[in-house]
Amino acid sequence: MPGQHEAAILPQQGGPLSLGKRATPDPGPNDVLIEVKAVALNPCDHFQRDYGMPPVPIYPTIIGCDTAGVVAKVGSNVTSTGPGSRVIAFASSFYQNGSPDHGSFQKYTLAQSEGVIPLPDNLTFEQGAVFPLAVLTACTAWTTIGIPLDTKYTPADKQAVLIWGASSSVGTFAVQSAKSLGFTVYATASPKHHDLVKKLGAHAVFDYRASDVVSQIVSAVKNDGLKLHAAHCVVDGALQPTLDILRETKGDAHAMVAHSPLLPEGHPTLENTQITFNLPSMDEAARNKHISKVFNGWLKTGLQSGEVIPSPTIQIEDGGLCGINAALDKLKNGVSGTKIVVPLL
Repeated sequence: MPGQHEAAILPQQGGPLSLGKRATPDPGPNDVLIEVKAVALNPCDHFQRDYGMPPVPIYPTIIGCDTAGVVAKVGSNVTSTGPGSRVIAFASSFYQNGSPDHGSFQKYTLAQSEGVIPLPDNLTFEQGAVFPLAVLTACTAWTTIGIPLDTKYTPADKQAVLIWGASSSVGTFAVQSAKSLGFTVYATASPKHHDLVKKLGAHAVFDYRASDVVSQIVSAVKNDGLKLHAAHCVVDGALQPTLDILRETKGDAHAMVAHSPLLPEGHPTLENTQITFNLPSMDEAARNKHISKVFNGWLKTGLQSGEVIPSPTIQIEDGGLCGINAALDKLKNGVSGTKIVVPLL
């Protein structure tokens, strides 16, 4: 084990990241120390770099949360993995009081054991890195609106769900998770991504830019004879059309909407419809249990069975830790239907 390792350090709000050395930490009782082989980038990473949001309580700090790598050392309570194992890990400092030992943009990072699972032999580190935050967000959306992750609807239940923004990183796992729960999935995406979204399990995909997209989806649901009472708004601007659809499809039933972007003040509402911001519990014990269900339950099982696959398309950016700044700028400028991954090999 090195005494120090290289890291892409965020010295202050507004960045940029700068390459430096950090002391390599020992894992706490429930931590796993991982030698990082690849990281994936998320919009929250450039928001943290540029604006300090989500809140960054400690500077200098390490941001990033999506990791795949090799276990270097485990804490005294960890029995689920051991040194030398290839793993996928949610290595965020957000739920660790901002601890810079936990951010993923460094050569060695700590991750809580609940968010660490084996990386299947048939997947590369780059493929493994795409899962953590997107899967956690997609799965948390269902539990946020009261749908447990062990739900197993059958076709006879006629349960449908709407996913608005299905070709995004979170959206692709929203589709995969909804299908695994037994929902018939109606989704929106740009036409160039329709094939991908269908391959991931959507029953029907619609162009969100179409002027009559609401009536298209309502007609499809009614023609299929299904009950559509639940939705996940993955992207901004999705709530009003989603509510317009639910108004026509929910009948007298109580409807539920999970909203992944921050809910704007004075947002639209619909009678007998619950609209909830998508966020894991702030209670640590409840959150850790949920993270374990997402990773050691849904994701691990789905990877083993082959039902869950890496998504969306991976865009590799070179440069290792030195290349993360430029890669974050590319993400900030906008990508469509792709996930940016930076190898640290």
